[in-house]
Amino acid sequence: MRSARLVAGMLCLAAAAGCATAPEDRPVLRYGIGESAETRRLVWPPVKDDEVPRYLYAGQLTGEENFQARKKEDETPGLGDLLRWLAGVIVGEAAPVVLQRPQSGITDEAGRILVTDMSRQAVFVFDEQAGRLDVWDKAEGQFNFVSPAGIVLAPDGQVWVADAELGFIARLDRRGNTLPGLGRGQLIRPTGLALDAAGGRLYVADTHGHDIKVFGLDGRLLATLGRRGDGPGEFSYPTHLAFARGRLYVADTMNARVQVLDAATGRPLRSIGDRGMYVGNLVRPKGVATDSEGNVYVVESYHDHLLVFNERGEFLMPIGGLGKEIGQFYLPAGVWTDARNRVFVADMFNGRIAVFQFLGGGSESGGE
Repeated sequence: MRSARLVAGMLCLAAAAGCATAPEDRPVLRYGIGESAETRRLVWPPVKDDEVPRYLYAGQLTGEENFQARKKEDETPGLGDLLRWLAGVIVGEAAPVVLQRPQSGITDEAGRILVTDMSRQAVFVFDEQAGRLDVWDKAEGQFNFVSPAGIVLAPDGQVWVADAELGFIARLDRRGNTLPGLGRGQLIRPTGLALDAAGGRLYVADTHGHDIKVFGLDGRLLATLGRRGDGPGEFSYPTHLAFARGRLYVADTMNARVQVLDAATGRPLRSIGDRGMYVGNLVRPKGVATDSEGNVYVVESYHDHLLVFNERGEFLMPIGGLGKEIGQFYLPAGVWTDARNRVFVADMFNGRIAVFQFLGGGSESGGE
């Protein structure tokens, strides 16, 4: 009886406070860089090295806690605030929705940041314009994701996700509604994805097949690149992929290298990285990406570093090292860039996406 009176009283207060939430009151996506003056000064290379900084720490994404209410100090609480408080009193506080083991991601044309999470078995959608975090857990129909890994932005705003356990590529519309998948029965363990939209080709790293499958946008298998081995154009457990300027970048993980192929023909062009135990060497390369100046980013998961190479494959600098502090990683996985030259790293076992701003310069362009 007391609970009923409490609910009735709170609803009356809520009605008096007003029921509408203005668009300007939507939560704001924040990356946490305003919380500490120290984090705002983190650059690579460090200033103390007497070099020009090339990268600035731009924050991190962890989950719904990145969305913070935009309110004035004297603002009267609205209906949503009171109902959330009421729910907390009666039911108890709900656990926040957070990343668990992020794998890879993309940034779409609307600025949404989409992240695959194998542990949560879902795609997290950080929607800055809407001021909310969405979680898509359906792969096809009523079937859930099991191990979502690679992700690409496809034509018409569709989102395509490789599920390593389900063995096919899930297709979702821009709202997360499922569409018929592709590659079922033709893939063993698909992980990395890369898309050549102009050429109409989807590249899939079939990790346990030790090759790259090439599909048309209609789902037809067009070609298979490579086979198991350690020669040029051969692979051993390839994982992540990237496509840029007519080239396909393949994280040839167990061969401890990144291979660069002519995307149209599959012809090997060069190999990036040398096997070794020093910073700058590769042991277990995972994520791979490029930026507008041709820099190549490689996640070296064994050494917990993001390594930066120029277009010719020459090592430029490292970012990271083992740890949980800002600028450190713990078994990182994927990496991607966006139109603003931000670099996103899926810091898998720290359960976050680390964001860096590329400041430009410092690399030399190279031809073949």
